[in-house]
Amino acid sequence: MRTARRHTGWIGVAAATLSTLAYPATAAEAEAGRFQKLSVYLERNMQDHDAEIRFEATGAEDGLAALKVLAPAERTVIDLKTPDSKLGLRRLTIESPEPTDDGIVRTDFPAGAYRFEGTTTKGASLRGEAQLSHVFPEPAAFEYPRPDQKDLPAAALTLRWSAPKGIEACAIVIEQTGSAYEIRALLPGSARSFTVPEGFLRAGRAYKFAIGTVAKDGNRSFIEAGFTTARAR
Repeated sequence: MRTARRHTGWIGVAAATLSTLAYPATAAEAEAGRFQKLSVYLERNMQDHDAEIRFEATGAEDGLAALKVLAPAERTVIDLKTPDSKLGLRRLTIESPEPTDDGIVRTDFPAGAYRFEGTTTKGASLRGEAQLSHVFPEPAAFEYPRPDQKDLPAAALTLRWSAPKGIEACAIVIEQTGSAYEIRALLPGSARSFTVPEGFLRAGRAYKFAIGTVAKDGNRSFIEAGFTTARAR
């Protein structure tokens, strides 16, 4: 999703790690050679009609010198190495291009179990598995503001939406057009509103916002639109 891919992380607004997307490792798990976090999921943009796949992996305390991911039928889809780094890489997020035909993504990355194999800079082996589903959640629908609505208040603005039942989370992205300012929040699946923190919005500025429904398997469907705040009087 083009809006979401420009950002680097979620702010902590009612944020809890989704247990179905990742598992935290205890010290015993790390000693047993398990990753601290693994996930693989699909993401689509309802407006642009594009889709992508994302892989996320967090190793142990030592960085990864190598990471391999095998799709169902043992086909290697990721094979990374850091041969000249003493620290390695501890956390990686890898995403595909975004073709407008999500069938291309599904064909290249079939549903099923993806096996992660890592080697740390100290030679320890890490292994884990994550499941990929091809089923997308139903998208949310904007209630307020309406797409491309103008002259909205720059203070105490609350976004509202409707969403299907049974989703795991709602992902919110708000960005100021032409600047680096952004807000990202991961809310519980029951959330239907989000009040923009005071001081973020400016008078007479254009903004883009997106709402994503996140399924229990991690797949997500985004809708996005723009709005403009009223000029200062």
